[in-house]
Amino acid sequence: MANHRLDALDRKILKLISADARIPFLEVARACNVSGAAIHQRIQKLTSLGILKGSQFIIDPEKVGYETCAYVGLYLKDPSEFDAVVEKLKAIPEVTECHYTTGGYDMFIKIYSRNNHHLLNIIHDKLQPLGLSRSETIVSFNAVIDRQLPIFDNTDEEEDEDDGED
Repeated sequence: MANHRLDALDRKILKLISADARIPFLEVARACNVSGAAIHQRIQKLTSLGILKGSQFIIDPEKVGYETCAYVGLYLKDPSEFDAVVEKLKAIPEVTECHYTTGGYDMFIKIYSRNNHHLLNIIHDKLQPLGLSRSETIVSFNAVIDRQLPIFDNTDEEEDEDDGED
């Protein structure tokens, strides 16, 4: 996985557009004290490097009827089935994230459900048939911190650190 060096302008652009993906490029240019063309070029560069992966609207799950957010640690009967289970999880719309992790769990997922009863049905009817030996569920009451990467505020970071590349 390539690691790309970001300069102060890149970080400032990322900070601005991560706070508001709909911010006009000219407003970003004014805030960065550069031309609109420079912002367009930087955004293209960040996109082509894979640093930016599009933009999206963020839907508040609770406002559209999904009142329960849960994190579920999955223990697979056969951990070699990881890839097949991931494909099956993709077909469950309530599963919004899936992570392969260290520690006791084989996988860790995030689920949104309408309520606790719906969550129970998802676990029983959709997750258990995937070949789980067991699962552990943690219900989230409220996300008190929800943000992008912290590097956007690190504008005083050392620019000339040696990353091992020549």
